[in-house]
Amino acid sequence: MKSLLLLSILAALAVVALCYESHESMESYEIGPFINRRNAHTFISQQQRWRAKAQERIRERTKPFQELNREACDDFKLCERYAMVYGYNAAYNRYFRQRGK
Repeated sequence: MKSLLLLSILAALAVVALCYESHESMESYEIGPFINRRNAHTFISQQQRWRAKAQERIRERTKPFQELNREACDDFKLCERYAMVYGYNAAYNRYFRQRGK
């Protein structure tokens, strides 16, 4: 009888521990995951938008040479296939570096 009482207390504690719902899980219900259309423009300020556009323009002008090489290789189908096996650096060296020599 004692073991049955102890087993039922342990089972009740396990149920309480496993079924307890903390307030942390309710936070997602308080605020919707998406912003409605009327408030979407206030999410990022005008100055932040301007700064992001300026940074994107700078990044487009000053691309690293590896990215430029990869873009050149992507336009040439044989180079792209070679790059899938040996990597873009090896493919660029094979198809474009030898032309200048």
